[in-house]
Amino acid sequence: MVSTTQILFIFATLFIMLSQALPLERRVENINIKVTSASEFCSYLPPSPGGDIASAEGSAVPFCTKTQATGTHQFPTGFIKTAHFSSTSTYSQVTGTIDRTKYKLSASDGGGQYDNLNEIGGTCNGYGHWVNLVEPDSNIFCIRCCKNSSDCNLGRSEYGCERVVPGDYS
Repeated sequence: MVSTTQILFIFATLFIMLSQALPLERRVENINIKVTSASEFCSYLPPSPGGDIASAEGSAVPFCTKTQATGTHQFPTGFIKTAHFSSTSTYSQVTGTIDRTKYKLSASDGGGQYDNLNEIGGTCNGYGHWVNLVEPDSNIFCIRCCKNSSDCNLGRSEYGCERVVPGDYS
């Protein structure tokens, strides 16, 4: 017969094993990032340097030019090379260039899309609609916060930043 002590020991061992197997970097749910200027914005990235962009869809973490909400990180120094802000009454966006080596992203990574459908609960400028692409192979990124879903082209990540979020990529 198994004693209570043995059962507690087994549960404690299982708990320790499971807690060690979980990722150290956990994404905070329901983060409201802001895109307000070329010097104050965020973009999602894989939770660890060198991670694949598309593989991190659903587990990405927001990096910002300045720390914003709990759960955001600051971009690595030199990661953002250029940033161009534009806005209308229904959206705000930043487009620009990155130095993929500053976060150890692969030159062969074709990138991927983070958006309100796969980063559940996240908002951008308080809007429930947003789209964010990072393309390490081209060293470009884009993010758009949308008041209306029709202003965010979520379904075509293979089109890339220049078609999904038209803007200045110089």
